[in-house]
Amino acid sequence: MNVLLDYLPEFRDGFLGTLAITASAALLALVLGVLIAGFRVSPVPPLRAFGTAWVTVLRNTPLTLLFLVAFFVVPQILFQGASPYVLGTLALGFYTSSFVCEAVRSGITTVPLGQAEAARSLGMTFSQTLRLIVLPQAARTVIPPLSSIIIALTKNSAIAGAFGYGELFNVSKLLNDRGYPIAWIFLWTALAYLVITFAVSGLFRLLERRLGVAR
Repeated sequence: MNVLLDYLPEFRDGFLGTLAITASAALLALVLGVLIAGFRVSPVPPLRAFGTAWVTVLRNTPLTLLFLVAFFVVPQILFQGASPYVLGTLALGFYTSSFVCEAVRSGITTVPLGQAEAARSLGMTFSQTLRLIVLPQAARTVIPPLSSIIIALTKNSAIAGAFGYGELFNVSKLLNDRGYPIAWIFLWTALAYLVITFAVSGLFRLLERRLGVAR
């Protein structure tokens, strides 16, 4: 208990740091995931090939390697002087987008093909059909797997702490270096992660009830 009370500001900042990078990476992953899912079901072969390559490469690349690229390669090419928050968001967002893409694509396949054909017969373009007809229906089946993906993202955010970003794992490491008992440090850190993951689960359960999602 003493370690929590003595370093409450540090734990608070680490907790908020974890929330911030999780939220921003989740938003990036959702935007990219939906976009790449559209590419994967597109009638344009180059877009389908790009979507397939995106998912194949990112899903089969270790997340730690993506962090190494984000922190040591990207600043030399694109974002010189970028903060650990931005670089960590890019690594987590890109990696998670491949899983979001597959969840969304699976949801799209549950929508009867006849609805898309009917929309096209009315003169709607592929993007209009996807945006107005297919995705709203696919969302109902996508929510449950998205919950697991975002929870995994929350836990993966701990890797950002190893690269200097001030989140829960980074705070735990600093306190351990100062000689505090590692068991108590990890206990409070684990409880903080549980608070976040339970909140994410509750939010998605609320969405499921609102949309009438059947498991």
